[in-house]
Amino acid sequence: MGIRQQRSEVSGDTVRIVLNGEERDIPKGTTVMGLLDLLELPPRLLAVEVSGRVLSREEFEQVELKEGDVVEIVNFVGGG
Repeated sequence: MGIRQQRSEVSGDTVRIVLNGEERDIPKGTTVMGLLDLLELPPRLLAVEVSGRVLSREEFEQVELKEGDVVEIVNFVGGG
């Protein structure tokens, strides 16, 4: 889905973040956990950095994303 398409589908107040290098509009008030829910990603297997700060999993529900935040989501991969 392109950014233009995302903008037309989002209604109400939004904020623009950069998610893994791509701009994305999300609903205002979205927490990190809310973003993970939107993306259908399991928080248990992820590391999340917001504007240069790595978050603990306990912070996912507390940290509200703001206009201009740069979010990096990394999936843990196991193996040997």
